[in-house]
Amino acid sequence: MRRGGDRVNSGTLYLIPTPLGEGDINWMLPVAVRQCIAGLRHYIVEHPKTARQFLKQVGGIPPLQNIRMQVLNEHTQLKEFANLLEPLLTGNDIGLLSEAGCPAVADPGAGLVRLAHQKNLRVVPLVGPSSILLALMASGLNGQHFVFHGYLPIEKNKRAGKIIELERDSIVRDQTQIFIETPYRNQRLLDAIALTCGNDTALCIACNLTLASEFISTRTVKEWKRGFPDLKDKPAIFLLHG
Repeated sequence: MRRGGDRVNSGTLYLIPTPLGEGDINWMLPVAVRQCIAGLRHYIVEHPKTARQFLKQVGGIPPLQNIRMQVLNEHTQLKEFANLLEPLLTGNDIGLLSEAGCPAVADPGAGLVRLAHQKNLRVVPLVGPSSILLALMASGLNGQHFVFHGYLPIEKNKRAGKIIELERDSIVRDQTQIFIETPYRNQRLLDAIALTCGNDTALCIACNLTLASEFISTRTVKEWKRGFPDLKDKPAIFLLHG
């Protein structure tokens, strides 16, 4: 049922989570979600190549040459967003895909979703993998109060200062601090945490979530100092609580 004020003949913007890595698509996406995807002909994607690979995994879709893909990435200008939503205005549904995980979360799709709301267009989030929530669920840390910070600063001193700030906030506010890093910089981030945080601070490392090689462990910084896992070039998410 459409809400009051929505365009009667407009389409729906579906927010489609994609796998966090190679694995069984049946394990990651419910049947109803895959059926919804199979009915779409219009997509907004970060990279068409990986989007096509994902659609092939889903199966039951029309020939790829019959599917229209528009690109939305970090280089897309705000003035282009309205054109991306144009198919909705003519009654066509659109699927918004991220490269991995949930669209519009640490993802350029957020601005597009905001514009859809401003235009009174229907937005429907679909069920699928979210690295943030999966890691929080499995961490054993405070799931009532938490903050996701995205990427921390790259510069050494600024990064150390930010880690100190996060540890302090986690204690004062009883709040789990969640952040990520580019995979090839994971080790540098872990080294910075080991040097900066107190020994009793809890750190959860969640790597390769939903994959056969999944690794999730919560230990104190003192315990981690005995040996960090090998996270070289592996997607990981970090949760900290003092």
